[in-house]
Amino acid sequence: MDMQLKDRVALVTGGARDVGREIALGLAAEGATVALNYRGSAEEAEGVVAEIKADGGKAQAYQADVSDFAAVRGMIASIVADFGGLNILVNNAGLAIRNRFVDTTPEEWRGQIDANLYGAIHLCHEAAAHLEKGGDGRIIAVVGDSSRVGEAGLSLVGASRAGVIALMKSIAREMGRNGVTANTVSLGMVETAHDPEWLAANREKLIKFYPTRRLGQPEDIAPMITLLASPLSGWITGQVISVSGGYCMV
Repeated sequence: MDMQLKDRVALVTGGARDVGREIALGLAAEGATVALNYRGSAEEAEGVVAEIKADGGKAQAYQADVSDFAAVRGMIASIVADFGGLNILVNNAGLAIRNRFVDTTPEEWRGQIDANLYGAIHLCHEAAAHLEKGGDGRIIAVVGDSSRVGEAGLSLVGASRAGVIALMKSIAREMGRNGVTANTVSLGMVETAHDPEWLAANREKLIKFYPTRRLGQPEDIAPMITLLASPLSGWITGQVISVSGGYCMV
C-alpha cells in the first residue's frame, strides 16, 4: 500500500536509536523527508541519515534537547528553512528512570517531566502553525503503557506521559478543523529500550504478562506510526492506540 508520504517532511525526535531509528527508516522508506532529532547520539544519528540516503531517501540530523524550549524553537525553524515546511511530528524522545516512587528525588521528577511532558509541549507548540498550514498535519506521540495502566517503578514517567495523552486529545479537538490529527501510540515493553542486564534478569517473569509470549521489537512499532503519519489516517484522531503484544487491552 502506498502511504502517500512522498514530499512530506517528518520530524522524529529521539530518532538515533531503537524505536526512533526504526520509525525514521519506516517513514523514509515510504518517501518522507526525515528530520532526525537527537540529543547526544550524534554518531548514531548520522548513521541513520546515511542509511536513509544510501536507499535514495532524504534526511538530515538536528541536535536539540527537547526539554529546552529555545533549542526546540531553533530546530524547527531550521527544519522549515531547510525543507520548506513541516507536515509530520513524531514525539518519540523521552526519559525513563526506573525507581520506587518513595526513593525518587526532585531532580528525577524534574528531569522526566521536562523531557517527557514539556518536551511534547515545546514541540507541539512550535510545530503547530506549520502543521496547520499544510491542511493535513500529523502529530503522533509515543508513550509507554505505564501512562495508561500504571507500572511499579515507573511512576514519574507514567505520570508525565499521561499528561502527553491529555495534550494529544486536546490538540486533536483544537486543530482538527484545520486538518491536523493528533494521536498517541502506547507501547508495551520493547527489548532494545531497556537496560539489558535488568531485562535478562526479569525476562521470564515479564513475558508472562504478554499473550504473544514475547517482548516487542522496534520493527513492531514503526508500521503503526507510518499509518498514522499518512494522509490515509485523516479520520483517526484523539486516539490512544496500544501496540503492546496484548499487555494492555483497555
